[in-house]
Formats: sequence, structure tokens, C-alpha cells
Amino acid sequence: MPPASVPTAIPSPALSGNLEKQEKSEELQRAFSLFNQVSAELTQAYAVLQQKVASLTEELAIANGELRRQYLEKEALSERLGLLLNALPAGVVVLDGKARVTEANPAARTFLGEHLEGRHWGEIVRASLEPAMTPGEWQLGDKRLSLAESPLDSSGGKLLLLHDISAAQQMKAELERNQRLAAMGEMAASLAHQLRTPLSTALLYAGNLGNPDLAAASRQRFADKAVTQLRRLERLIQDVLLFARGESIGRDVIAIADLLQEAAQTLEPLLKSIDASLVVANRAGDEKIIGGRKALFGALVSLLENALQVTPQGGVISLAACLKPDSAEISITDQGPGIAPELQSRIFEPFFTTRSQGTGLGLSIALGIARAHGGSLAVHSAPGAGASFILSLPIRTEMSGSLFSP
Repeated sequence: MPPASVPTAIPSPALSGNLEKQEKSEELQRAFSLFNQVSAELTQAYAVLQQKVASLTEELAIANGELRRQYLEKEALSERLGLLLNALPAGVVVLDGKARVTEANPAARTFLGEHLEGRHWGEIVRASLEPAMTPGEWQLGDKRLSLAESPLDSSGGKLLLLHDISAAQQMKAELERNQRLAAMGEMAASLAHQLRTPLSTALLYAGNLGNPDLAAASRQRFADKAVTQLRRLERLIQDVLLFARGESIGRDVIAIADLLQEAAQTLEPLLKSIDASLVVANRAGDEKIIGGRKALFGALVSLLENALQVTPQGGVISLAACLKPDSAEISITDQGPGIAPELQSRIFEPFFTTRSQGTGLGLSIALGIARAHGGSLAVHSAPGAGASFILSLPIRTEMSGSLFSP
């Protein structure tokens, strides 16, 4: 007999539906749990974000407060600087990159006029200022001004500072005059001796001229010697007067080449007397200087005569000129015995001389002329190697460049 079959259990529709509902319920619970988790994370992130926003807001408030404080400080500083510039006795002028005036304080307007803004600095200079002998100084009517400039920014702007140095200039001139007078007072005894010697000699020769038995040739010789001594006396008196009052400086435009040539021509007869020669070397080209032609010529000839007096028979004197960045140098070099080091510090002193026929004023006057032109006079020498006197003078060129040319 065939085996009996086992009956198979078939789930009921109701049970199947419950299982599906249970699965969906579990899915919803998981989804809700995930939503709660994400929501908690978002809430936490939002709280952190709020804290950061509050912190940034606080930092921004602090930064704004600092910026405002700095702004107020700058405003106060700017106001103080404005008050200081307005009260400053020196003139302050601000130029842009094209050398036009953008700002000027009251002192600058007092010096140069009220309407400065917008004008080119070169136009103002030509209308009001005249260059003085000393570099960096200008003449404004009866006032002496010093002008200093400094870069203001990368655009080429400049800051100009004008000082009224009239009082200092006057005091300097008076001091130099007092020093000259004091030197004369200290050397009065020496001066009396210097005057008495040629005067006594001239009187001696002149006294012989009254002798009726004197031969014509002797009479002429005594007359010539008396005239020579009187001329020496006249030269001494002229030097003393020139030293005492100082040399007034003119406004002549002098070509250096012409000055050298004129001095060489003046010295030519003296050179022939000792068979010496003068070598002139002008390396300054057509450069010009501004000053007193007579004063500079006198100083140059005096230096050349000093060189001639120590030059041996048949010797050579050198007269040369060359250019430096801001000056021209004229040098006189001789082939004499040189100057001892201990004497070099004294040769420019008034009335100091190593020659019996000298007045001791030639170098002092030459030094005074050089300084009056804003220059200098120096000596370089070694015993047995000759001496060189170097006259340095500032170059005076026409006003050019962005500051002076529109």
C-alpha cells in the first residue's frame, strides 16, 4: 500500500498581513530614530553656530571699536599737526610729482604770497627768490632764506622747508668783521713796524734827492727806489683796508676759462723776469660761476704771485681747473721748497708771513673771498715737494629740472 501523504500547512491571509504591518512598523521606527538622531545633530550644530556667530559679532564689535579709536586718534593727530604747521615760523610747502604746490602753511604764504596752491615751484622761485652765494640759501628781498627739501612719497612729491636765517646771517657777518678787527688789534705793533720800514726807506731816498751835487743817474736811482717803497706802502695799506672791511661779493657771471686766461696774462711779465713758465690746464670746459669778478681775480693773482716768489729760476707754475659734483676747483701748484707741516696751520692767519717783504694778509684775504662765495681755500704741501693751493667754488648753473622748470 502506498504511504500516506503528510498534509502541508498553508499560512492564512490574516497572518501574512500582520507580518507586513510589523515589518513596516519596524522600518518606520528605524526611520524615526534616524530622524531624531539627525535632528539632535542639527540642533547641536546650530548651537555651535550660534556660539561662533556670537563670538564673531563680539570680535567685530571690538575691531570696529579699535578702528574708531584709531580713526579718532588720527583725526586728533591730524588736527594737532595742522595747528603745529600753522604756528610753525618756518615755511612748509608740499609739492606733487609735477612740482606744483598742493599745500602751504601761513609762514610760507607770508614769504612767497597768498596764492600758492596750483602754481609751479619754478615759477614761484623766479618771481620771488634769488640764489645766494651759499648753496641752499636764497635771497628774498632783504631776507635770507635757507631751503631744504626731502622726498614725500613714491610719486615724486617733495616737502620744502623754508627758514628765515637773516638774523643768523647778519650775526655771522658781524662776527667775521669783529674777528678781522680783533686780529688787526692784536697785530697793531707788527703793522706799525710794517708801515714804518718802507716809509723810513722812502724818506731816506727822498732826502738824498735834495742834494744839489747828486749826479743825475744817482738822482734817478734814488727816485725809483723811493717810488718803489711808496708803492709797497700803498699796497700794504690797501691790503689792510681790504682785510678790515671784507670783500663785497657781486653777481657777475664768470666763465672759468676767461678767469684763468686773464690771470695768466697778468702774470706773464713777472714770469719773464725769472724765466719761469705758467702751464694752464682748463678741464672745467665752459662752466661758469657767479660772484665778484674783481675779488676772485685778485685772489687768484695773489695766489699766483705767492707761487712765483718761491719758484726757482726757470721753474714751472701750474694753473688748473677741474669740476667736482657741486663745485669747481682751481689749483695753483709751484715747484718751491714746500711748506712745513707746522706752518700750514698758520699761513692763513692775518699778518703771518715768512717773507720780509710780505704783509701776511694775502692768503687771509683770499680765504675770506673764497668763503664769501660759499667756497674754500686749502693747501697741500710737503717740504721739498712744492705746494698746491686749491680754491674751491660752488658751481652756479641755470635753474633746471622738475623743481624749477614747468
